[in-house]
Amino acid sequence: MKSFVVRTPAIAVGVLALALLGGCATGPNADPRDPLEPFNRTIYSFNEGVDRAVLKPVAQVYNDTLPSPVRTGVRNFFNNLADAWSAVNALLQLRGQAAVESFFRVQVNTVFGLGGLIDIASDADIPRHREDFGKTLGRWGVPTGPYLVLPLLGPSTVRDTAALPVDTWGNPVAHLDDEGARYGLYGLRIVSTRAQLLRASNVLEEAALDKYTFTRDIYLQWRGADSYNGQVDDPNVPSMLPRAR
Repeated sequence: MKSFVVRTPAIAVGVLALALLGGCATGPNADPRDPLEPFNRTIYSFNEGVDRAVLKPVAQVYNDTLPSPVRTGVRNFFNNLADAWSAVNALLQLRGQAAVESFFRVQVNTVFGLGGLIDIASDADIPRHREDFGKTLGRWGVPTGPYLVLPLLGPSTVRDTAALPVDTWGNPVAHLDDEGARYGLYGLRIVSTRAQLLRASNVLEEAALDKYTFTRDIYLQWRGADSYNGQVDDPNVPSMLPRAR
């Protein structure tokens, strides 16, 4: 297993341990889904600083430099890789139709869509199912746990953080032998994802009084985690934010 695959989960586990040792938020306005809010806000501020200094400017250059068809091809390529992992997790969740549809999406787009650069499957009305190991754990009754913000990776929960090593292993890019190609694809995916969120982040800057709270609520709604009492995720919740992994 490649060094990146090892380091990323290790960092996440370290952050989780520090968060739990850091104590819980108190007071009448504390959100029961976010008992680690003071710690999370610190990490959120750090991530915001990195985004302002590096990620957002690079994403803006990416959008301004590359034509729309190229950016769409990049997005389709990474979505195709994600569909393969979704097929595996749908199977683990015993969701037969979702597993078959995800499998056929990968086959159609890989064979007829130039390795996934063209999303022919969507044009053929084959639905996309966004599944990961965190949702698989939720399917089998593992509670989401408290909300957790990871350095650089962003919004998560304790359950999703615990699932991160498996999700990282399930990314085909992690198994490339060529380190240059591997890290290049990781970087391209990050920039592509951030570029897709430029408009949303601008709206967030203008509209949200508290960006931290707004981001947290959107993420927990997307993950079907309005509480962490063992509630099973709704697989039909649309994707509004990228899964951090």
